[in-house]
Amino acid sequence: MLDYDAEAQDYDASRGGEPRARAAAAAVERLLPADPRTVLDLACGTGIVTARLVRPGRTVLGADRSPGMLRLAARRLPGALLCADAAQLPLRSGTVDAVLMVWLLHLLPDAGPVLAEARRLLRPGGVMVTTVDKNDAYFTEPSDLAEATADLRRRHAPQVTDDAGRLTARAAALGLTPAGEAGFPGLGQGRTPRQWRAAAERGRLPWCRDPAERAAAVRVLAALPDQDAPRPAPRYRLLAFRV
Repeated sequence: MLDYDAEAQDYDASRGGEPRARAAAAAVERLLPADPRTVLDLACGTGIVTARLVRPGRTVLGADRSPGMLRLAARRLPGALLCADAAQLPLRSGTVDAVLMVWLLHLLPDAGPVLAEARRLLRPGGVMVTTVDKNDAYFTEPSDLAEATADLRRRHAPQVTDDAGRLTARAAALGLTPAGEAGFPGLGQGRTPRQWRAAAERGRLPWCRDPAERAAAVRVLAALPDQDAPRPAPRYRLLAFRV
């Protein structure tokens, strides 16, 4: 996993900045329950999306385990942040109307504890909103990049912790039922084969962290034409589940 304290200062600029944050917040807003009083954003990072959800009469809280991220988030959400693990939060059960998890579950070895904690916090009628299938976001449109990496990504698929189908089943086991879906574009985030190759070499691609897989990924990415031409931008997917 990345060192998010070290990444904090450049995180927003390297992840689509304000345009992506606007798109993400708008998609989340479409899935929130009517007039939520309390919204909790788990793994809020720098608060760039979280702050866009603030409305009159609505309490918006952010939680993250990275002090470096929270120092930046404090500029956007003063007095509304918790430094805490998403699987163990210092909040009373049944006190939150919406729990958000944007780009969190794909980072975890097991999503179960965080899903259970979100369920614990939700009031009756409350909604959990989460991104799913993060590692496929760049490959929803046909491209030579998608084709070249398909086998590596297929082999990694059983390990994906934000797989939509498995998450829906786990949510059902917790008493959470599907309540909607939304999507949004990763504006300006289309990567070139050269950028993908550099990420593979640094071990930053989840589907090629094994040395042999990493070497294979570097080979197929280096063989693509137009090494500095961006491929399609990602398309992120959000699912909502209701208590």
